Amino acid sequence: MSTFQAPKGTYDLLPPDSATYLAVREAIAAPLRRSGYGYVETPGFENVELFARGVGESTDIVTKEMYAFETKGGDKLALRPEGTASVLRAALEANLHKAGNLPVKLWYSGSYYRYERPQKGRYRHFSQVGAEAIGAEDPVLDAELIILADQAYRSLGLRNFRILLNSLGDKECRPVYRAALQDFLRGLDLDEDTLRRAEINPLRVLDDKRPDVQKQLTDAPLLRDYLCDGCKAYHEQVRELLTAEGVVYEDDPKLVRGLDYYTRTTFEFVHDGLGSQSAVGGGGRYDGLSEMIGGPSLPSVGWALGVDRTVLALQAEGVELELPAATSVFAVPLGDEARRVLFAKVTELRKAGVSADFSFGGKGLKGAMKNANRSGARYALVAGERDLAEGVVQVKDMESGEQDAVAVDEVVAELTRRLAG
Repeated sequence: MSTFQAPKGTYDLLPPDSATYLAVREAIAAPLRRSGYGYVETPGFENVELFARGVGESTDIVTKEMYAFETKGGDKLALRPEGTASVLRAALEANLHKAGNLPVKLWYSGSYYRYERPQKGRYRHFSQVGAEAIGAEDPVLDAELIILADQAYRSLGLRNFRILLNSLGDKECRPVYRAALQDFLRGLDLDEDTLRRAEINPLRVLDDKRPDVQKQLTDAPLLRDYLCDGCKAYHEQVRELLTAEGVVYEDDPKLVRGLDYYTRTTFEFVHDGLGSQSAVGGGGRYDGLSEMIGGPSLPSVGWALGVDRTVLALQAEGVELELPAATSVFAVPLGDEARRVLFAKVTELRKAGVSADFSFGGKGLKGAMKNANRSGARYALVAGERDLAEGVVQVKDMESGEQDAVAVDEVVAELTRRLAG
């Protein structure tokens, strides 16, 4: 056993389970690639101020969960706790918004880091696929992103998820609601930290998961009752677009996302089979974030879906993905000449697009066939000196057990034909 173990709250992705994670990432990304979103990759760490300004200094992410550190050169950096601020920073730095084709549509996939109490579905290192549409204020864009996430989940076979939808207003109507909410919160029996948070960002208190706090919030004023006419009309258009496309959602007037930059449309994908960590993804509109981090006005919208949580949701529904076989053909050579010939055939099969593997280490027939069986290959390719003298190799169907001789020169074409059928 190794002296070292994965850090607390993290996990290793290993075969065969890792194939499911790769399939989930691909399924989430596929609708985005079909819809004009280009791939972006950002560093795993950024200037700590990027997240303090963008995510919000009063959020748990910044105050409690961010892995922040100072370099030898004195730079203050943080491992990225989420993707939006980094992607927007990269787009601004590269002046993508000046290319004349707005919105700038980007998607990404990567690991994110938060110092949290580890539990099932909540890790200190986790994987997300995200999408951002930067530089356009259009309810059609909000609807497009929600629809693409819905399509991704359904393509995986998920059915028991719900879409929660709300509007958080804008710079015109949110301050009025904020004042009303603060007045309400000041009259509650809350601890000092929560009261302090209420003064900085009262919406954060609505997101408090503690039962004793939630109990007192039953009669809290709702933002939907304070929306200005513009926000009401915008939100109604998003709702109508989703309904027209057959996307089922639930209006949730108490839905508050965990980051300060959200405005207007906000949404969350939840799965009731995951217990307390029911959110599998979410997002919304963030029209003021660009200015918060020093850029021009660029109204934007985006989401991030958790790969880890999506895998747990699949397990909760008993959905098994149809994954391509890691190995279709496994070669078993008996003798030095067979090793040379079969290795050449394995290489040729791979060039033809067939997944093929080889019995390494000079094992005997029994041990090599065990390896062939464990590999999950549909066919085993076996050859010894007598076979080669006759110009053939033995092709064994690992499912039926049937075996027949095929000419060495024809085996690649024959296996390709059989696997295609």
